[in-house]
Amino acid sequence: MPWKKYLLCQISVACSLQGHTMSLSLYQKQYARSSHAQDLGTTTSQYQQEKQRSAVYTHGSAAYSSRSSAAHRQESQAFMQSSSASYQHGSQAYSFGAAEYSLGSEVSRKAASAYDYGYSHRLTDSSLELEDYSSKLSSKQKRAKQSLLSGEEKENLPSDYMVPILSGRQVHVAGTTDTEEERIKEAAAYIAQKNRLASVEEMATSKQSAISKQSKASKHSVTSKRSTSTLQQEETFEKKSRKVAIREKAERLSLRKTLEETQAFQRKLNEDHLLHAPDFVIKPRSHTVWEKENVKLYCSVSGWPEPRLTWYKNQVPINVHANPGKYIIESRYGMHTLEINACDFEDTAQYRASVMNVKGELSAYASIVVKRYKGEFDETGFHARATTMPLSFAVTPYGYASKFEIHFDDKFDVSFGREGETMSLGCRVVITPEIKHFQPEIQWYRNGVPVSPSKWVKTHWSGERATLTFSHLNKEDEGLYTIRVRMGEYYDQYSAYVFVRDADAEIAGAPASPLDVTCLDANKDYIIITWKQPAVDGGSPILGYFIDKCEVGTDRWSQCNDIPVKFARFPVTGLIEGRSYIFRVRAVNKTGIGLPSRVSEPVAALDPAEKARLKSRPSAPWTGQIIVTEEEPTEGVVPGPPTDLSVTEATRSYVVLSWKPPSQRGHEGIMYFVEKCDAGTENWQRVNTELPLKSPRFALFDLVEGKSYRFRVRCSNSAGVGEPSEATGVTVVGDKLDIPKAPGKIIPSRNTDTSVVVSWEESKDAEELVGYYIESSVVGSGHWEPCNNNPVKGARFTCHGLTTGQNYIFRVRAVNAAGLSEYSQDSEAIEVKAAVGGGVSPDVWPELSDSPGGLTDFGGGMHEASGPTFKKDALLGSKPNKSSLPSSSHKLGKTEVSKVSETVQEELTPSAEKAELKRESQSGPLKQQKDLAAPSPPYDITCLESFRDSMVLGWKQPDKTGGADITGYYVNYREVIDGVPGKWREANIKAVSDQAYKISNLKENMVYQFQVAAMNIAGLGVPSAASKPFKCEEWTIAVPGPPQNLKYSEVRKTSLVLHWKPPAHSGRTPVTGYFVDMKEAGAKDDQWRGLNEAAIKNMYLKVHGLKEGASYVFRVRAVNQVGVGKPSDLAGPVVAETRPGTKEVVVNVDDDGVVSLNFECDKMSPNSKFTWSKDYVPTEDSPRLEAESKGNKTKMTFKDLGTEDLGIYTCDVSDTDGIASSYLIDEEELKRLLALSEEHKFPTVPIKSALAVEILEKGQVRFWMQAEKLSGTTKVNFVFNEKEIFEGPKYKMHIDRNTGIIEMFMEKLQDEDEGTYTFQLQDGKATGHSTLVLIGDVYKKLQKEAEFQRQEWIRKQGPHFAEYLSWEVTGECNVLLKCKVANIKKETYIIWYKDEREISVDEKHDFKDGICTLLITEFSKKDAGIYEVILKDDRGKDKSRLKLVDEAFKELMSEVCRQIALSATDLKIQSTAEGIRLYSFVTYYLDDLKVSWSHNGTAVKYTDRVKSGVTGEQIWLQINEPTPNDKGKYVMELFDGKTTHQKMVDLSGQAYDEAFAEFQRLKQAAIAEKNRARVLGGLPDVVTIQEGKALNLTCNVWGDPAPEVSWLKNEKLLASSDHCSLKFEAGKIAYFSVTGVSAADSGKYSLVVKNKFGTETSDFTVSVFIPEDEAPRAESEAQKGNKRSK
Repeated sequence: MPWKKYLLCQISVACSLQGHTMSLSLYQKQYARSSHAQDLGTTTSQYQQEKQRSAVYTHGSAAYSSRSSAAHRQESQAFMQSSSASYQHGSQAYSFGAAEYSLGSEVSRKAASAYDYGYSHRLTDSSLELEDYSSKLSSKQKRAKQSLLSGEEKENLPSDYMVPILSGRQVHVAGTTDTEEERIKEAAAYIAQKNRLASVEEMATSKQSAISKQSKASKHSVTSKRSTSTLQQEETFEKKSRKVAIREKAERLSLRKTLEETQAFQRKLNEDHLLHAPDFVIKPRSHTVWEKENVKLYCSVSGWPEPRLTWYKNQVPINVHANPGKYIIESRYGMHTLEINACDFEDTAQYRASVMNVKGELSAYASIVVKRYKGEFDETGFHARATTMPLSFAVTPYGYASKFEIHFDDKFDVSFGREGETMSLGCRVVITPEIKHFQPEIQWYRNGVPVSPSKWVKTHWSGERATLTFSHLNKEDEGLYTIRVRMGEYYDQYSAYVFVRDADAEIAGAPASPLDVTCLDANKDYIIITWKQPAVDGGSPILGYFIDKCEVGTDRWSQCNDIPVKFARFPVTGLIEGRSYIFRVRAVNKTGIGLPSRVSEPVAALDPAEKARLKSRPSAPWTGQIIVTEEEPTEGVVPGPPTDLSVTEATRSYVVLSWKPPSQRGHEGIMYFVEKCDAGTENWQRVNTELPLKSPRFALFDLVEGKSYRFRVRCSNSAGVGEPSEATGVTVVGDKLDIPKAPGKIIPSRNTDTSVVVSWEESKDAEELVGYYIESSVVGSGHWEPCNNNPVKGARFTCHGLTTGQNYIFRVRAVNAAGLSEYSQDSEAIEVKAAVGGGVSPDVWPELSDSPGGLTDFGGGMHEASGPTFKKDALLGSKPNKSSLPSSSHKLGKTEVSKVSETVQEELTPSAEKAELKRESQSGPLKQQKDLAAPSPPYDITCLESFRDSMVLGWKQPDKTGGADITGYYVNYREVIDGVPGKWREANIKAVSDQAYKISNLKENMVYQFQVAAMNIAGLGVPSAASKPFKCEEWTIAVPGPPQNLKYSEVRKTSLVLHWKPPAHSGRTPVTGYFVDMKEAGAKDDQWRGLNEAAIKNMYLKVHGLKEGASYVFRVRAVNQVGVGKPSDLAGPVVAETRPGTKEVVVNVDDDGVVSLNFECDKMSPNSKFTWSKDYVPTEDSPRLEAESKGNKTKMTFKDLGTEDLGIYTCDVSDTDGIASSYLIDEEELKRLLALSEEHKFPTVPIKSALAVEILEKGQVRFWMQAEKLSGTTKVNFVFNEKEIFEGPKYKMHIDRNTGIIEMFMEKLQDEDEGTYTFQLQDGKATGHSTLVLIGDVYKKLQKEAEFQRQEWIRKQGPHFAEYLSWEVTGECNVLLKCKVANIKKETYIIWYKDEREISVDEKHDFKDGICTLLITEFSKKDAGIYEVILKDDRGKDKSRLKLVDEAFKELMSEVCRQIALSATDLKIQSTAEGIRLYSFVTYYLDDLKVSWSHNGTAVKYTDRVKSGVTGEQIWLQINEPTPNDKGKYVMELFDGKTTHQKMVDLSGQAYDEAFAEFQRLKQAAIAEKNRARVLGGLPDVVTIQEGKALNLTCNVWGDPAPEVSWLKNEKLLASSDHCSLKFEAGKIAYFSVTGVSAADSGKYSLVVKNKFGTETSDFTVSVFIPEDEAPRAESEAQKGNKRSK
């Protein structure tokens, strides 16, 4: 179109200005519009030439204004020349255009001068641009039809790059300038622009006025030189021919039309459709620069409206005013720059350019790395800087100092706070040597995790003191706090624990607040919240938790769950997609609801993929091309089934499903429907019936606990619902996560005057363990206080804040999401006082020896206790609390915890001295109630295996263990050179528990001596004597050594038990099992036989199959991967016999339910002792067992019998001839013993029927239960909501001791009666109870049922319906409405209504059988409606309604159709003249009964030959002109809406032949009937005519072939004559004419027509009368007629 060409030429001028985003000024646009006859290409080339002439135009120099003025003058001269010539030819358009140009030139000059002012004053162009409200076109790139660049410019462009052509100028958005000066200038420019536009509008309203203004402006503005050139131009135009003038006029008219179309098109443009989000055309680039250099970041953006750009450094906006001269930010012609002057180390960061407009926001990142020369440090530059050196400045030996000493003064100690309070931790940091302007890096940690400043926590560094301030303490703040000070490559740290106690509860006895509320999973449909349970429950168990949510930006909290949840995870639903929420949790017990937890971090209800997309929107670089693709619309695709459906989480409250979207999903989004069914069935039910899901995850509620379900998912979109996914496996609703078991073996140890170290055995098989809570209690007080309010991990904790000199006991409980475990057993009492040596020796807990004493691993941090000590401190006997401050480590990244003594760097002392120091340092704090001693030295040190650089030693256990178990061994070694022993050295720092140890890093062929010291809880024993010298050299022994200490026990006549210990040397690989051999004592060595074919891992074996009285010996061999080792020493000989008086272990359960194993021995010596073992391992230290011996009897008692106690229990009697006995407790025996223990410990009153509730006839509520028996002393307490209730007006109680039935009656259920009901029974020691919970929906349902029964009872006092109105379909296919009434009398009457209109019933109801009916015959759609029947008399009334609409009507119609289908008769065959008809009769037919026919299993296709229909009650199928192809079985299917009923007939064989023959016969008969001769009409029955008249009769006849016609008179043939004319014409018309009739012509006449198909006769009578006789004859005829009628 022409206007497109004009528009492209117009915008090309803007593009020619070397890509500057400033578009043409208004005067240029108006000039282009006014110059109708001027060649547009000439105008373009003029601008290109002017641009090339300007050398400094590209950089926006001051020369631009002068060039612009000169160009404007030349353009004005050219315009005036053309304008004058055009004016002489009578064109007013030139004058109007000149006026526009003149005004535009003036504006352009103002703009140019403004530009010059802005550039000279270093102002950005954003403040000087004048808004062009006449053309607000988008800067979106258009596709150009022609190139507007010169050939030279095209050569400078990169290949495959299309220059974007901007269709409009950039519009400056008011209010986004940075300075007040720019905003003032912007407002002034706006006013000037507004005035200019107003003047343009005035000019356009009056052409005459515009012409006058233009002429005046021309007179004042044009110089004499320009006037001369104008006159010359006029002479040139005068010479133009008429043809040229006409052509120019036509072009002007065309251009004017184009302008009008363009303006109309622009008015229709909607700016909103042209808006688009910002995009980076050029992104900032990362740089690496040297220190003190300048760096500049560039970027260019596009977008509409014009985006605003902001620079960030490490996510913090850059403020140019905060650091004057440091940053320079400019924006010129769409190019944005950030210049950083004199870069230093602090400028090493990530920089971000963020652009934003109304359509969105986008960011681009670049990094700047500042490098430093490795030369000497420049102090002048260093001191000249106003800021300090960066924190990460690495001081090396090449730099300023070689080492820093970091010390802590005025340190914070273990601190105690309360929720809601403020707290400050701080210490003074002393660094030597002190260097000015060098500042250390301070970092705070909580439990090993860096602490980030937030609204809860603030950090401060004053230059000397570091502080950490809590503005509002929460239990989440509890933990081990560490301050780490880094100075270059050196750092040191200090730690102390902070305890946060619970705030005072608003309700006394309410639980404490939960903690650590976090989001576990989030998507569009739900957010899973998790939390930690509090340590304090308020004195009663926590019943559950309430979760609250609040939308971010509001302060409205709403509760998410109506029923408290016990599991510490909960999916919150009902969220609005895309919005953010915060959550909190409150605990509840029977007393009330506790304080809420700290709110969680905001969480958005979005899918993770959507969150990632919103956080990072990648932008592609500009390619110079815009490719628009348009896909053809495709038909909707039904999505396929989802995949990988699984149950990711299941609790008693909810089940979470997860799946993957289908691969077949079409081009649109999909949603999901979740279905469930009971296990073992296929009755699938849709869960989310109202709203489909948007996320591939879903949480299901309202599932029955303990019930099994399966799940599947369907996808849906606009095309429909897809097939279901594969169903999940059977899922049982219930908590899959078990509550952890109680910890065991609680051991307290002294630490300081106010603290105790508590260690324990961790809970076994605990899943998803959160941590442990520790509680303490003063002995005898019975009051427990929590030692920590934030669960700790690990098996050791230091309890602070205790009272010096008091005796305390401790207990521990574990916690996970399922809940808190039972409390552990109470520890032994311990007095709080400082331990000798400053802490618990790591020798007591060897597994803790890797950590400093008093510290426990705390999730990456260390839980610090006062006065910890390292093992080396214990070995050297050093005191833990040294006066010297900790020094920095000499290795990068290695440091010691605060309060720990300085690193041991001096040479170790000899082993003997160390041992003595160990005993001295540990003897004090470890004395128990009974005297213990250190063990004696081990002996028989042997070399089990030797390698080139290592040796394996073995030794025997000390003879004297000191009254306690050996906990480990320490090995020392020394070199022996030429028989001279050297200095002892430690071989192991951590104690070894085995009687063998491998010493590495030895010298090959060097001779060594060794000594070993044993250790128990009392301390370290005296080392053994030096071993004999051993040479370190390679041995070849690879198999294990012989097992040790073989012995036998439990000798019986056919069995015994053999025990052994592992070999001291296991060979090169670990021992994998043992082989046991046996032979008779007198047999030869070749008669050894193995007792086990495969190696056994146990170190015991029960040998069966012995011969009574025979003597046997045994041996054992160990095996590893290399092979079988040497056999052990022989055990035996032993005689297989059961000695007289041998007794077995007997199990006993006492009256308190305590289970014990008892054994008695009659053959004990004075030194004999009983030893109990479990699985042949002594049980002396087992916390679950307690052994007691008295005389010749012993008893081992189970403290808490459980699955951990499964095994073989053995009792050995020492100093006897192997007397022993064992008892096996397997799972079956465990169940039996537990049941027996429970029965003895807690005798119960046997319950026959648990507490139940039922509604009586009058709405009364009966609570009842039944016991097996009740004695006369049985006492029953009735409890409601933990308060006892008594008989009174509200409650009636009754106890039947004979039947054992206990009842309680209530007249009515009120809202306050909701709760828990319990019947408590006590019969002597035996107790029993039964509880019924009536809460929530259960109670509401019961209350509703009670009220209903009450109303029913009131209703039944008068006439009422015993059975409400219902319907049935009779065998005659009629609908019978019926109801059953009761309590009626003679005066009772009944009224029927349909749709509130009374139905008149012919008969009166007699209520004979109490049944009232209403019969509706031939039921159809018109009978749909609401039927109502009212029963009424003087006592009241009752009514019953039956809705027969919608689904109910469809169901009834389906039953009616079913009865009609059942009434259908068998199909019959009927032959007709047209063909064969198959038919069946029904009672009556309805359109709702769908009829279909099939032939040989294929649906019949209806045509003109085969038709189906219904006539009355007949349903038929008509087959016209049957052929042999129509043979076969025909089935009529009647579909009633639910079921298909079939009737079948076989139309083949004889049935078809007979029907076809009959059809042929009937067809021929029909043809004969159709074509036979017949009289169609025309003859009367009687003709009465007056004598003398003429008689003319005409008759139509038909027949094929044409019939023969003959006439009869009185049964005689009548021939044609002159008197009687008979004619037959055209084979169709017969004529009968008589001229001058007479009496002789009277008689009976007949017309006989005949052809080959038949004959037909038509009779008529002719009566001729004489006029005189007419009256009498008429009377006689009338009388005859009357007689006939009678």
